[in-house]
Amino acid sequence: MPTHTMRAVRLHEHGGPDVLRYDEVPIPEPGPGEVLVRVHAAGVNPPDWYLRGGLTRMPGETESTVSLPVIPGTDVSGVVEAVAADADGLAVGDEVFGLLRFPSFDGRVYAEYVAAPASDLARKPAGIDHVHAAGAPMAGLTAWQFLIEVGHDHPSPFQEARHRPTALDAGTTVLINGAAGGVGHFALQLAKWKGARVIAVASGAHEWFLNELGADQLVDYTKNRPEELVHDVDLVLDTVGGPHSSRLLRTLKRGGALFPVFPGEFDEEETAKLGVTVSIAQVRSSGAQLAELGRLLDAGTVRVAIDSTFPLADARAAHERAARGHIQGKIVLTVA
Repeated sequence: MPTHTMRAVRLHEHGGPDVLRYDEVPIPEPGPGEVLVRVHAAGVNPPDWYLRGGLTRMPGETESTVSLPVIPGTDVSGVVEAVAADADGLAVGDEVFGLLRFPSFDGRVYAEYVAAPASDLARKPAGIDHVHAAGAPMAGLTAWQFLIEVGHDHPSPFQEARHRPTALDAGTTVLINGAAGGVGHFALQLAKWKGARVIAVASGAHEWFLNELGADQLVDYTKNRPEELVHDVDLVLDTVGGPHSSRLLRTLKRGGALFPVFPGEFDEEETAKLGVTVSIAQVRSSGAQLAELGRLLDAGTVRVAIDSTFPLADARAAHERAARGHIQGKIVLTVA
């Protein structure tokens, strides 16, 4: 490495996109079990703008886990530059991608280099570039852990019961709310991979995109309410979540399930009366699961849609794009 410093985007205070500063900082040293990654691209995700806005406590944590200044970001694709003695399975020059240290605000990927736990990384699929690989980890693993396999035994901060995905096959109908977004577009493709019928709820502006990904039916929420049009589905994955999530309970058949990606407010009496369950997972870093998803990405079975890219120095513009909403796929920062 020619120098001992790098460029990174940091928060020195919380606020709007304008608080993202482009700084010169020391290159991190990989700790035990870590590798140093030369970052080629970094994905932009909701926790990045929550942190920027002042959320410093992860669900389930009793106190803030962040001290300022902090480098945001969790999703990385890049090349291994150095390897700690006990970091297994990776060598200098390997192309890798990963969701780093989640759940925490300690990913630190809006930078030219990042120290990454080897266990959080998988080899980047050869068939896709760094930009597309950086768009996959958090959104792809969220869809995977909600729909396919949780893959860990950590208790959820959101509920006592362990989240259990619904078995998906040709006899299953899944409604995906927010189907054009990061998690939504992965969930749609994973459900189709399993053979399920998918009803996509999104703005009609995304119709061509969702048809291309294999959606069987589109409900344009700008014109119709899905809960009035759709009934007897087996599973709702609500990637929008929040206070309005419970209205989607009415689309389910008895025995069906609603998975809200963001916790909503549900009336236990109502869910009991309808005979449905509500369950939420907390996405966690997993190099092993990312390797499984990577095989689907390599084969073209699942693809990463890129909404837009911005140079690292323009992280502010990337966050402004996120704030405008109606994102189709993922926003990614490119690092030279």
